[in-house]
Amino acid sequence: MTQSLRPETTVYELIREDIITGRLSPNERLKVSDLAGRHGVSTSPVREALQVLRGEGFVVMNPNRGARVRPIDEAFVRDIYEVETLIEPHLMRGFLEMVTEERIAELKAIQAEIEQLDFADERRHSDLDLKFHLVTYERHYNTHLLALWQKHRDILGAISHRFPVALNRRKAVIEEHRALIEAITSQNVDLACKIIAKHAEGSGKHTITQMRVYGTGAAARF
Repeated sequence: MTQSLRPETTVYELIREDIITGRLSPNERLKVSDLAGRHGVSTSPVREALQVLRGEGFVVMNPNRGARVRPIDEAFVRDIYEVETLIEPHLMRGFLEMVTEERIAELKAIQAEIEQLDFADERRHSDLDLKFHLVTYERHYNTHLLALWQKHRDILGAISHRFPVALNRRKAVIEEHRALIEAITSQNVDLACKIIAKHAEGSGKHTITQMRVYGTGAAARF
């Protein structure tokens, strides 16, 4: 059955969702014509989507074998969050070199919103969390590194959003944000870098734990 592309959703997002949920099986061959028919689009956007998904690691392309689904397993998530634990401290150091009272006030205001929301709306929480971290990273001079961080965040977010956030992880997020603001305010560079690395690692490990509990094909909650 053809699935018409919703105006607000790209074919890239639909294919990525099918991979994450298991509707497209691990190692399954991805035929451009079949995907185009499935989503009611021409083959051009499908080819473009597969190239993007290849760059993100969701798709593997081999000569003479075409494109196949890369298994979304614990190793996939681990590899991404381990890179994030290296990237984020570097970005944080750059932020602390140019932090202002105004930026700290922004962090505190966003954190107040996060705590008031208290995960009641996880999509809204995700938006606020991104806003929080962008305050610290978005002006970094290394735009390539910033883009890599954003890409990894999007990938982990797409996977983790399929599962509920455990209470202990909710508590950790709040506490780590508070500690990060304190370290930034006191200009404790090493402590801020240590906290953000722990924050990135905790997010990745939580996703892996939820994958074990619920399975990678858990139904979407949104």
